[in-house]
Amino acid sequence: MKIQGKIVIITGASEGIGKALAENLSARGAKLVLAARSDDKIQALAAQLPGSIGVHADMHQEADIQSVIEAALKKFGRIDILVNNAGRGLVGPLETIELDQYKEVMDLNVYAPLRAMQMVIPLMRKNGGGLIVNISSMVSKNAYPTLGAYASTKYALNALSFTARAELAKDNIAVSVFHPKMTATRFGANAAGTSVDFSSRPNGAPPPVDTAEAVAEKIVELIGTEAAEANM
Repeated sequence: MKIQGKIVIITGASEGIGKALAENLSARGAKLVLAARSDDKIQALAAQLPGSIGVHADMHQEADIQSVIEAALKKFGRIDILVNNAGRGLVGPLETIELDQYKEVMDLNVYAPLRAMQMVIPLMRKNGGGLIVNISSMVSKNAYPTLGAYASTKYALNALSFTARAELAKDNIAVSVFHPKMTATRFGANAAGTSVDFSSRPNGAPPPVDTAEAVAEKIVELIGTEAAEANM
């Protein structure tokens, strides 16, 4: 999909990958609806990106997701691209994962993207098509100790995405999945649970770290191709 002039919703856009993606897409002529809980950060970013708006949204709350959709329609009249980027990590041995904490992370990483998809699909269908990009993780393709609970949320998001892609192809709505690796953001600091166990990796060393800007560039490439998935 060409980016120039497209209306794009990005969740979790106040920092990290979401912020870098917003800056990249804006530079390419997209009009952005930036959603995040950090109202001051999101408004400051929107003020820097021409034609963009910031919307305070806790993606745990269905009413907030609806507010993001309504703000996009009020400002721009349509939604061309939805990027489900908001998410949270969860670290720890499966034996000790607290189920309430797991449910909270599952709500943000799986239920919230599904809610957002359900809200935009009828709008995109009415407008003749669109693109949904769900930000997953490379951990959904591996089995790292202490990351099983988090990885399972991304496995679930992958399944929803690939199924939606098959279901919506007839409506000219593409659904794509992007898998970042470890990225230089505050994602790890914001994760629930303990520290990641890298003992299964060579020499017990963590994997290389990508910049948020490099990840954003790869997501932009995926938007251009509308492929089913892409890896960092």
